[in-house]
Amino acid sequence: MTLRMLWPVWALAAVLVPLLALCVWRLRTSHGERRLDWARRTAMVACVAVIGLCPAIPSTEQGGLVSNAELYFVVDRTGSMAAEDYNGSEPRLHGVSHDMVALTQALPGSRYAIISFDSQATRQLPLTTDARAVRSWADTLRQEITAYSAGSSVDRPLDQLRETLTAAAERNPSNVRLVFFFSDGENTNGSGSDASDGFESFADLAPLIDGGAVLGYGTAEGGRMRSYDGTSSTGYGTDAPYITDDTGADAISRIDETTLRTIADQMGVQYTHRIAPSEVTSLVDDIDLEALAEDGRRDLTTYTDVYWPAAVLLAMLLAWEAWDLSREVPKRRRGGAGVAVQQRDTQRAEALAGRGSR
Repeated sequence: MTLRMLWPVWALAAVLVPLLALCVWRLRTSHGERRLDWARRTAMVACVAVIGLCPAIPSTEQGGLVSNAELYFVVDRTGSMAAEDYNGSEPRLHGVSHDMVALTQALPGSRYAIISFDSQATRQLPLTTDARAVRSWADTLRQEITAYSAGSSVDRPLDQLRETLTAAAERNPSNVRLVFFFSDGENTNGSGSDASDGFESFADLAPLIDGGAVLGYGTAEGGRMRSYDGTSSTGYGTDAPYITDDTGADAISRIDETTLRTIADQMGVQYTHRIAPSEVTSLVDDIDLEALAEDGRRDLTTYTDVYWPAAVLLAMLLAWEAWDLSREVPKRRRGGAGVAVQQRDTQRAEALAGRGSR
């Protein structure tokens, strides 16, 4: 048995310890039905604590269809990724969608996670073995809404990626972590760091990464980008106007392979230029999961969560609490109505007595 911790220990303690102390104190000082009420609420807090601790039974697997690989897809969704210079005149994001799905097929049975970045970096998909979730996300991949664009910063996902990889390494150190970075390398609004010509270095991620690739999209000639407002009537394949630059002319986005190669070197992975749909097996042919796991990481540890009895008990206690509270409402309403009637009768009697005296 082990504890997987759905929430950090400090968060559990900050919320549940005061609540548990209050419930125990009221339980000790209450009598009759009120004592039963606080006993129920104490049990509810205890159930939440068990769920938060997330007890689980670990098991080790060897071979089979389950891999100990974790694939992290980092996807550039900035407006430049809608430039229509992929496979002739398609947007670059079409290439990203194709390659994401192909990589899940090349490494089946792995765990997959998606981090996207545009004006901000967000985790779109937590680690999952469901390759269909990756395909669904890739099939609906769209560029950032043009009005929200804040420039392209290749280092924007760095903090989110570092946090995700660090947590994964602590949670499952036996797994193999592969990062695939999809971008055109355009960096028009970098962090200003001196680490690497306008963007923060990815070098500190290298110890957390066992393999992967930086995939570059776009051409030296560049391409134009349709504006997008989040509706189906704008963006690629519509008559929406092209995005313009400061002069009013159509903006042209060009791939920056120097930036992309720098990022690949910093992370210790290969760089490849993607200009049309093609196989991706060459990107993973040299990834020998068993060889990478020779340091003792070949066995795959999985966990079976066993907090569900606490969740079932909590649901029952909440239903009991709701039923008990609902019984109190009519009593209070009747009590309030009785007082109101008594006050009204008293006022009438006083009024009649006043008239009689006159």
